[in-house]
Amino acid sequence: MILGHASLAACLWLVIANVVAMFPSRDNHWKVAYLLIAIGVPLLGWLTMQSGPWVALIFLAAGASVLRWPLIHLTRWLRGRIGD
Repeated sequence: MILGHASLAACLWLVIANVVAMFPSRDNHWKVAYLLIAIGVPLLGWLTMQSGPWVALIFLAAGASVLRWPLIHLTRWLRGRIGD
């Protein structure tokens, strides 16, 4: 089953993330980004269990496009720690 409860929750997560990104924020949405990550990681696991890895990979790509700045900062931080 592709469209189960996890798929609907993932779509709702994406809609909320995009709506929140439309509003201005003093901290550049970092608090909301942490909350979205904390909710999105277990949601990704639930989606993988219910709908399979391909659907979860699509959701992962969509979530990464919404949360691209935390990912960019994470890769910069890891490069600085590794020291390439």
